[in-house]
Amino acid sequence: NFSLDKTLLIIMAKWHGFGRCKTRLSKDIGNINSAKVQSAMTKHTISVARSLEERELIDISLAISGLGFKQSKRWSNELGIQNFNLQGKGCLGEKMKRQILINKKFCFQKNIRNIIFIGTDLPDLCHLDILKTISELKLNDLILGPSNDGGYWLIGFSEKILSSHLHLPFINIKWSKDNVLQKTIDNLFSVDLKYKILNKKIDLDTILDIENREKSIV
Repeated sequence: NFSLDKTLLIIMAKWHGFGRCKTRLSKDIGNINSAKVQSAMTKHTISVARSLEERELIDISLAISGLGFKQSKRWSNELGIQNFNLQGKGCLGEKMKRQILINKKFCFQKNIRNIIFIGTDLPDLCHLDILKTISELKLNDLILGPSNDGGYWLIGFSEKILSSHLHLPFINIKWSKDNVLQKTIDNLFSVDLKYKILNKKIDLDTILDIENREKSIV
């Protein structure tokens, strides 16, 4: 009987404010259009996640940047998600670690074993990407979805990493560099942890990414 462990999906979401998001893309297509792109991709990500939540396979937590607490609560309600937190300051690693610690009590209460992080820059994200990650976490400690920029579009943590090796995916990493994925994998070699790499996806950050994505679809 192959049952999936209950999982928390944390969505790192940036408010699509005018001139506040997708700064590299806005240079190419303008602030208004880039805000529309960001908004559409966020809604797509949420709809994929909610389809899994309705089937009670995951719980969702929004990690929001670009808004204060009251506005974040309003936006979270509009998106139909109850559980949200502010991302807070620091690099991406610090922000993710903070979300894991903030959600510890929630995970304990709900008997949640795994945590998966995704962003909102993935127009071709589908529910199977998340389901595959959850099933692979039965056999692996860390799941990584590589992106075209040398980072990752998804990272999934098993109970083993969350409880005893939480520092490993986050240490000695320069988050703006193109070797984030490789550095994360290198960190695991110090202990006996199993990891799995998913298919590569294109994170939409620049007009070139949109063009590359169109080429890969055609």
